[in-house]
Amino acid sequence: MKDVDPVLLSPPKRLASLDALRGFDMLMISGGGTFIYLLHDKTPFKWVDGLASQFVHPKWNGFTFYDFIFPLFLFLAGTSLSYSLASGLSKGISKSELYKKVGKRMLILIVLGWLYKNNPLPFFDPDQIRFGSVLGRIGFATFISALIYLNFPNKRLYWIAGILLAYYAALFLIPLPGFGAGDLSFEGNFVGWFDRSFMPGRLLQGTYDELALLTQFPALCLTLFGTLAGDILRKSISENKKLGKLVLWGVLSITIGLLWSMHFPINKHLWSSSFILLTAGMAFLSLALFYWIIDIQGYTKWAFFFQVIGLNSLVIYLGYAFIDFNYTSRRLFKGLYMYTPEKWHEVFVAIGALLLVWLFLYFLYRKKVFLKV
Repeated sequence: MKDVDPVLLSPPKRLASLDALRGFDMLMISGGGTFIYLLHDKTPFKWVDGLASQFVHPKWNGFTFYDFIFPLFLFLAGTSLSYSLASGLSKGISKSELYKKVGKRMLILIVLGWLYKNNPLPFFDPDQIRFGSVLGRIGFATFISALIYLNFPNKRLYWIAGILLAYYAALFLIPLPGFGAGDLSFEGNFVGWFDRSFMPGRLLQGTYDELALLTQFPALCLTLFGTLAGDILRKSISENKKLGKLVLWGVLSITIGLLWSMHFPINKHLWSSSFILLTAGMAFLSLALFYWIIDIQGYTKWAFFFQVIGLNSLVIYLGYAFIDFNYTSRRLFKGLYMYTPEKWHEVFVAIGALLLVWLFLYFLYRKKVFLKV
């Protein structure tokens, strides 16, 4: 226990803002983002089209709000990790037992990720299995972050800086046959070459997959940043000081990310170091905003809608893979919108699906059924 920072032993207190922000994030993942995107060219308002354009990923370099959704979840996974590890340590659970717990969770998430990304899973044709997945990335990031958190609690920033700088150096300094060093194009970047050479199975774009091997390392830095946010929220300091620290971290991270992007472009596909810092900063500020509104100002009623989703985020993520909510939405609600202009039908289907998703999660909430790994 001597290597563990004393802040880890403070008794954790669950934050409504954390569940609400996770719920907002999952809403965007599980249909909310699609609904907003479908509004494009449906109204005469340019601002609606501008908003809708923020819910599609850039083809390569660049940034939209939709790029922020998955990084935010990785960040919040780190924030929750701070609370769960603190709880375990306060109960006297040994490091080895905590290693086993997060290791088991990683393996379960990896397998669930394979099932999600390969539906149906081609058991007898492993070359066609896509092994990279969102859930696998979450599992790997939380496992490595837990190891660092428990063994190097006061050196997490050194780990983040080291990983991001090493990743930056690898992409710019390692030469590739036919492309040389520092080629950040889709065809010539080091990440794609590495994954083509060492990643088994199928890559999403044939020659590239942003969820494959090498991008795991910069991505886990978001989870490490999240543990820093969790520690801030658990400190025995005033709420306003906690808020100030979150905002300071957010502004500082965004500033460094934007400056770095002048040489290392913001790119979600590459999970570039500038992209990590930008989205980490946005995550700090988002958490600060929700914390200020819900936990400091006490405006909690509006957040219940998001909390219902956030408390069962894994259920809804997997649910979309195996339950056709759009089909059910059409069957139930088509009679209400069938006489509207046809271009609006897909929008109403999306609204109906979101309603069904939330009612399903509310049913689980009322029954106190929460799926955790």
